[in-house]
Amino acid sequence: MHYESGVGHIGGNLSALDALLHLHHRAMGTEDLFILSKGHAAGALYVTLWSRGLLSEEDLGEFHGEGTRMSGHPPPRGLAGIPVATGSLGHGLSVAAGMALGRRIQGQKGHVWCLMSDGEWQEGSCWEALIFARHRGLENFTVLVDLNGLQGFGSTAEVASMEDLAGRIRGFGLEVLEIDGHDPEALDRAVRPEAEVILLKTVKGNGVSFMENRMEWHYLALDEEHYARAREEVESA
Repeated sequence: MHYESGVGHIGGNLSALDALLHLHHRAMGTEDLFILSKGHAAGALYVTLWSRGLLSEEDLGEFHGEGTRMSGHPPPRGLAGIPVATGSLGHGLSVAAGMALGRRIQGQKGHVWCLMSDGEWQEGSCWEALIFARHRGLENFTVLVDLNGLQGFGSTAEVASMEDLAGRIRGFGLEVLEIDGHDPEALDRAVRPEAEVILLKTVKGNGVSFMENRMEWHYLALDEEHYARAREEVESA
């Protein structure tokens, strides 16, 4: 998808893909909602929805095309499994918390899940959303954070350090689990509706050696040589 469309953001897609697949196939119920706050990982979400039979091969082939539903960030309408547009970073948590409260008020079943990037926690709106969620005691709401340590202009530590993110969130009175975001067994143990916040320790560009932990793959598109190398590594793993 990324090679044929000539667009980047593949590094953050690969850090989130394991968690997205696990969440949608192993944890979510039929009445649950999912919000992808890190909207630039839309490619990973589209592949996950395809794996559930909600998108076709033809749909994936339209990724990032003109007039397509398969936009670079999740669209506001037209795709099953995507209830709201996201990608303006720092807002997904607030949207998800509001949806969780709305469901509780209306007596609706189902859980609300939200996957965020670690860079988003440099934005004040995320902390306001935590205050809201904690104050309302939202038990139908779980937050996952893709903690790959890199963002658009460098490492999260270099841009605006949020070291000990777990400790800061625990300060709001929330339980925080810290796991390997690429370990299926760890995901199976942790990603459950009773969890409040799950920090996923991940690798940007996971599974492709020349992309792993490299900030530039936040942006770079794959040329023919890199695409061939990436495919060879993934298929031989």
